Amino acid sequence: MSDDLAGRIAELEIKLSFSEDLLEELNRTVARQQQQIADLEHRMRDLRLQLQRSLPADPASPADEVPPHY
Repeated sequence: MSDDLAGRIAELEIKLSFSEDLLEELNRTVARQQQQIADLEHRMRDLRLQLQRSLPADPASPADEVPPHY
């Protein structure tokens, strides 16, 4: 094998190694973000339930309300 070809192969191996490291880091980032999204969705469900519980069961329409001057 010529020195030129060996050098090119070594350069490709280095680039491949860096690419694999980058891919692993991106995978970890995506997994972490997916967990954060799942946590936020859970919190939103909890907040929605909490809001629904705090609202009156039978909301009166504004037309049914007695005006303040009565």
